[in-house]
Amino acid sequence: MTLPSFVSRHQFLIYRLFSLSGLIPVGAFLVVHLLTNASVLGGAASFQSRVDMIHSLGPLLIPVEFAFIFLPMLFHAAVGFAIIAGGLPNVGSYPYMGNVRYTLQRATGMIAFAFILWHIIQLHWLGAPLGGGRFDPHHATSSAATVIAPLGVSLLYAIGVLSAVFHLSNGLWTIGITWGLWTSPAAMQRANVISIVLGVVLAAAGLGAIGGLRSTDVAAARQVETRMDDFKRMMEGQAPGADAGGHGAAGSSVTYPAADAIDLRGPSEPSALVIPTPTTSSSPPGN
Repeated sequence: MTLPSFVSRHQFLIYRLFSLSGLIPVGAFLVVHLLTNASVLGGAASFQSRVDMIHSLGPLLIPVEFAFIFLPMLFHAAVGFAIIAGGLPNVGSYPYMGNVRYTLQRATGMIAFAFILWHIIQLHWLGAPLGGGRFDPHHATSSAATVIAPLGVSLLYAIGVLSAVFHLSNGLWTIGITWGLWTSPAAMQRANVISIVLGVVLAAAGLGAIGGLRSTDVAAARQVETRMDDFKRMMEGQAPGADAGGHGAAGSSVTYPAADAIDLRGPSEPSALVIPTPTTSSSPPGN
């Protein structure tokens, strides 16, 4: 059986899976990802705590990423490009709103796909062989802020984020039509309002994260991240600054004077978590 015959025989199922994958899990991941990134507006500690929560999956994180993010995204992109290749935009001949949205949906899909590839290469560990992989999960805010600091990079991120947000929010409207969830004009109008609200919220979150990273004091953020990482290692029975094997630097000891402590929780929280600043002092080996 050739690939074209297989696709033609199962076109209905493939298109349904295509639209469903755009909502779950790809669309759901985009929502979570943008809202997580927006937590940087609450400070380096807020963003770092959420990154730590994600990476607490440990060795399960990689299969989860591939099973629920990368593979569904590649499937959605492959089918999407096949659909684009099989149809031409007619917005020039029939410039009504439906055709404008039809054309923008496909254009933003291509932009979003290119942006996501660049984003993965630039920040994810998969991009390390290509000179990327610059995101450090132990120093989330400072490493991301360093990458996004150039104005040109920030502008490209803004374009990519807005394209992805439009593609999802407008796609939500078309998915409902595909699956027969809203067929009457009134139902379509209500769905249109929902799509617009979702788009505005996600766009605000995405652009807010970019603005938050650009306004970050990288040195101060790194100091907070280091203290949080040291505290986490202490809770795991390791020395602050320990390597992957749990070993600290040779001939060093760490003390934590209360005068240099930093409060990592908000003023409204009943019990503040205080992580002190480590002071390293050298001692002869064997002491």
